[in-house]
Amino acid sequence: MKQMIQIIRKADVEKEYISVLKLELDYELASLFDALKVNENREIEKSKKRLHEIHAELEALHAF
Repeated sequence: MKQMIQIIRKADVEKEYISVLKLELDYELASLFDALKVNENREIEKSKKRLHEIHAELEALHAF
């Protein structure tokens, strides 16, 4: 029974984390868009790097 509760809790934590990652994904896409509008290369690269990291995390959690 304890194992079942731990599995359920872990699934709940993963769902919350996926939600947070998706919000961060939206924010980072908006940041990239803004950086592209003003041609801010440093911010563009920073956003692209973070987007790759978020993508990898979501893939690892099979969220896509």
